[in-house]
Amino acid sequence: MTNPPMPDPSSMRGAVDLSSLASRRSAPQPPAAGGAAGAADGGAAAAPAASLVVDATDQSFGQVVELSRRVPVVVDLWAEWCAPCTQLTPVLEKLVAEYAGRVVLAKVDVDHNPQLAQAFQAQSIPTVAAVVGGQPVPLFTGAQPEQVVREVFEQLLQLAAQNGVNGRIDVGDVPDEAEEPAEEPLPEHVQQAYDAIERGDYDAAAAAYRTALAKQPSDAEAKAGLAQVGLLARLKDRGIEEIRQAAASGPDDVDAQLAVADLDCSGGHVDDAFDRLLTLFPKLAPADRDRVRERLLELFEVVGIDDPRVGAARRRLASLLY
Repeated sequence: MTNPPMPDPSSMRGAVDLSSLASRRSAPQPPAAGGAAGAADGGAAAAPAASLVVDATDQSFGQVVELSRRVPVVVDLWAEWCAPCTQLTPVLEKLVAEYAGRVVLAKVDVDHNPQLAQAFQAQSIPTVAAVVGGQPVPLFTGAQPEQVVREVFEQLLQLAAQNGVNGRIDVGDVPDEAEEPAEEPLPEHVQQAYDAIERGDYDAAAAAYRTALAKQPSDAEAKAGLAQVGLLARLKDRGIEEIRQAAASGPDDVDAQLAVADLDCSGGHVDDAFDRLLTLFPKLAPADRDRVRERLLELFEVVGIDDPRVGAARRRLASLLY
């Protein structure tokens, strides 16, 4: 797999306009931004290690822009229902920790921060960008292997240095693990599923969720987890171009259309995924209609049953059924 291309360092300003976001202030400020603002010179900004990863919002992003004048800030645009995001975000967090203050990660939930999603033109998620010296830098979209992300980080640091952004957040005062409050253990089936997903064993993850549902059929978390694992398993080892070409050449091929709907949903094109299957539905024989209906119900769980896009698609499906 080739690395995502980096922008020309001589021209960092892209289509993203951060000017209005940069002028905003919020209270309280993100810890990382507060630490950077307190540094009077170009040296390392003092901040606790926890501030290497911040949750950025439409209102607080001005602090992220200011921080980017000291260290490059990687921006992770994600959503809770996005299956590839659950693979990529831990990789980003791990690498940010390894770089020990040379890079900061700002996580942006696109469902709750539409202005940032629009500013970074996040047409699919996960989308990863950076801010260096107050200027946006596009990086890549989609989940990437750790080695690819690591190489992108190295290129980003080179780009930042060329533009005079080479500070460091002080992480010397990290408390020992023994001093940190112990996290409550996850329910057994959730831990088993997470462990299985981590090692790429989606069958085992699905089995853990099914066990939970056998014990408690109303377990909403297990239902959503099972649907998400199913989506990951179906897309595993499938190439994006392969899926899209098959769908384009076979508009009435149910398998091909189901696969590209999975792909669209995983990449954040939720409305496209739903519309594709709902448009196909009336043309199908009863057996294929059942397959499409079942896939839609799974994707509803992946996106989240409270999502307004799910509500609209569910009503449209009901009108087709009855």
